[in-house]
Order: sequence, then structure tokens, then C-alpha cells
Amino acid sequence: MLKREIEQKLIDWQKQDNKKCLIINGARQVGKTYIIKHFAQNNYKNVIELNFVENPSYKKIFDGDLDISTIMTNISLYTSHKNLNEKTLIFLDEIQACPNARTALKFFAIDHRFDVIASGSMLGINYEKVSSYPTGYVEFLEMHPLTFKEFLWANGIDDEIILLLKTHFEQKTVVNEAMNSKIIELFKQYIVVGGMPAVVDCFIKNHNYNEVLKLQKNIVIDYQNDIAKYAISTEKVKAKACFSSIPSQLAKENKKFMYSVVEKNAKSKKYLGSINWLIDAGIVNICKNVSNLELPLIVYADDNHFKLYMADTGLLVSMLDEGTNIKIIEGDIGIYKGAIFENVVSQILYSNSNKLYFYNKNNSLEIDFVISKYGNIFPLEVKAYNNKAKSLSTILKQHPEFNGIKLINGNVGHINNLLTLPIYMVMFL
Repeated sequence: MLKREIEQKLIDWQKQDNKKCLIINGARQVGKTYIIKHFAQNNYKNVIELNFVENPSYKKIFDGDLDISTIMTNISLYTSHKNLNEKTLIFLDEIQACPNARTALKFFAIDHRFDVIASGSMLGINYEKVSSYPTGYVEFLEMHPLTFKEFLWANGIDDEIILLLKTHFEQKTVVNEAMNSKIIELFKQYIVVGGMPAVVDCFIKNHNYNEVLKLQKNIVIDYQNDIAKYAISTEKVKAKACFSSIPSQLAKENKKFMYSVVEKNAKSKKYLGSINWLIDAGIVNICKNVSNLELPLIVYADDNHFKLYMADTGLLVSMLDEGTNIKIIEGDIGIYKGAIFENVVSQILYSNSNKLYFYNKNNSLEIDFVISKYGNIFPLEVKAYNNKAKSLSTILKQHPEFNGIKLINGNVGHINNLLTLPIYMVMFL
């Protein structure tokens, strides 16, 4: 099986005294159900799994009173589980399809007899249907597509090598050329394959890019079907149009999301709800422009000036021109080079819990990403090759207190307050 970092977080949660119910959220097909089942099998004597999409009748368990004794009686009526004890895990899968079950999490947390994990993909979509949120009684974990670290594990790269790379990152020292070339090669594969578990598993088994592409295109179709199924009627067509426009949006030199690419003369008022739907569904990540390079960045974030990146770069590549995947592996990606490299960096930054910001001043100065950590600002530029980063150089002259980062298809370098890194080292930011 594919090793996932979230496993350790599940183990840490299980060890807590008086633990809250755990909600694992994430886009469809990122591996939530699989990893929870694997964890449950290895750590619990008894497991009750209620999947509200696969078995809609399970919703009736939560139709009446939500005290735990009533719920457990109902579970015994609808399933084969009887006489369960405190060593039981209750797994509520696809909980977005049963709002009453989400309300019941409060009472499970108060009761303390059972450990409860809930998982869902559209938890931000159906919030109006939940009669009472279990605020203060649940803990949240966000699950993403495989990170590059997890992709390295899948390819047989062990923690010793990853730790060595991190040491080079921390000490700002050059990586052995053979090792650096190998990791860059794997990073290109990661860009093409992405982090959807089924796709990664297929790639690891046969390294067939055509099979990878078929799976990715099917997932894109599934996402489009989700839009048709879950979006409210007034948003279905608009959300699908916004989703389909993302490759074109990112191919522009100025990657700011423009409504006119979706529809001529379109305004934000018409499409903003559709964009928020895509964000809530975990299909895209939003990166907002900041008007000033000052802390806190969120104060200067412009809700009307943003970029949209695909949450999985492999899916983005599958939506581009035929043959783009092979060109990336061969190092020739043409017009899309900025879009693809920025997208994969946004994906990794977001999975590392970084909020996504960029800086654009009157289209004369633009920084791809702006990171805020430890009370400092780090402007970050992404270069498909080792091009000059003019805007970054200008910003660092204006703000000598900043430490700039340039990600390249190369090796480590450090001059004054500019740190140049191989692009794969974004996983350490």
C-alpha cells in the first residue's frame, strides 16, 4: 500500500484521553476511506463502517433522537453489529450525505464510549443542511493528494535520503549532482502523475503514462459529474465552466483569474459563487494577491484579485494539450511551463499548511508566492529553468530585511538574502 503521512496523525489522535470526534475532509479520491480502513484494521478490535452514499438506508439511523443509546440501537437494527464495547471505532463515511450524523458527533464526543472518525468530500458544500454544528466537539484533519515526500516513499526513496536532502536545505549546501538529478527526475514524474492514490499506484506498478492519463481523465470527468450532482441548480453550468477554464487561465502570462475567459464580458458577481463552490469542494486552491508586503498578509489580501490552481497538478497536466506529459518528462513544456511549475509549488505549499498569496503591483512587479513564517516574509519565485528573477531582485533591494527564495531546475545556491533551491525542496518550506 502507499504510505501516507496522515497515518501517524491518526495514531496520535487515538492515543488522546477524552478525545474529540475526528473529521477528515478532502477532495474526492485522495484516499480518505482507504487510509481510515487501514488504520482501523490495525488499531481496533471492532469497527462499524456506515457509508451513507453506498448505503443510503443508513441515514435512517440518525432520523430520530440523537442520544447515543438510541443511535446504537438503530445501528444494531440496520447492521450485524451487536453488543459493542469501548474498543469500537465508528467510521461514518461520506458524512456529507447525512447532515444529522454530523450533528450527532457532539453527542458521541460527550458520551466517550466510542471513538468516531467521520470523512467526507463536500463538507463545505452542505453546511446549510446541518441543523446544529458540533462546534468544540470535533477535531479536523485535511487530507490532500500525495505529497512529493509520499511520492518519494512510493518510489523506494527512504527517509535517510529525504533527511539528507533536508540537511542540504537547512545548511544551504550543494546537493551531490547524481542525487540532485535523480530527485529532479522524480519530481518531473510527480508533476505528470500527480498525487491521486489510484494514479500513483498505477504508475508505480507499470510506469505507463498512457494508463496514468486514462485514470486522470476519468477523475476529471468524475469531478465534472460531482459539479452536476452537488452544485445547486443555479451554479452547475457556471461552476463547470470555471473549472474547465483553469488551464487557459494559467496559460496566460498574467495568471490572474479573469471572468472574461469563462464568458465574454462576465462579471465577478455572476461567477463568484461558482468559484467558492470549487474551493469548498477541494478541487482548486485559491491564491490571493496582497496589496502590501507587510504582516499580517491576510489583512492585505484582495478577494477580487486571485489565481486558481488545480489541487492536483497531474490532473491539470491531463487537461492540457495531448503529449504535454511526455514533454514535461523530456524537459520541453513550452507555453505551459510557468503554469505547471507554479501549480505544483502551490499544491505542495498548500499541503504544508501555507496560505497562498502572491504579489502584483500594477503589473510591473510580480512575485509568484509570498510566504509568512515566524514573523517574517519570504517572497518566492518559481523558474522552470534558472532564469533571472527581476521582480524578486527588485523587491529584495527595496526590502533588504526579506529573505527571498528562487526555485529552479538546478541546485542550491546562496547569495546575500537570496536562496536558490532545486524546485523539489519546496517540500521543506
